[in-house]
Amino acid sequence: MLTALDPLDRKILRELIQDARKSQLALSERVGLSATSCARRVLQLEKAGIIRGYSADIDATSLGFPLTVIVHITLNRQSEDALTVFETEIQKCPDVVSCHLMSGTDDYRLEVLARDMEDYERIHRQHLSRLPGVARLQSSFAMRTVVKRSISPAALRG
Repeated sequence: MLTALDPLDRKILRELIQDARKSQLALSERVGLSATSCARRVLQLEKAGIIRGYSADIDATSLGFPLTVIVHITLNRQSEDALTVFETEIQKCPDVVSCHLMSGTDDYRLEVLARDMEDYERIHRQHLSRLPGVARLQSSFAMRTVVKRSISPAALRG
């Protein structure tokens, strides 16, 4: 559902993307509103589902997961049932950070975090290779993250 955002809503969102822990007072000062008006707008953005929640940006490398693996999966069938079964099972895999249903050559694109190649081999053997309906699985290893955003800044232009 597309909700019309005015320039103040966009400004609030840009500020929250920069620092979601900003106090209501600091946020209101940054966007030029009273604290009450700012809090009301944030609540409206939450109720509309535009702000779905608040989270910490955690450095996986500092927790011992320096390896990011992009996994491309092609299923042997693309029926609604096959997709549903696959999606139910992939949600159970604790090592998967994200999973996207794709158009084009691959049916799914996963992002997996691993401690090292040995750990990824374990993930591949115990989880990925056992997923239902998989015809082909191809892994690529990210050398470095260049850009990682929750949303494009262009989406918040006025």
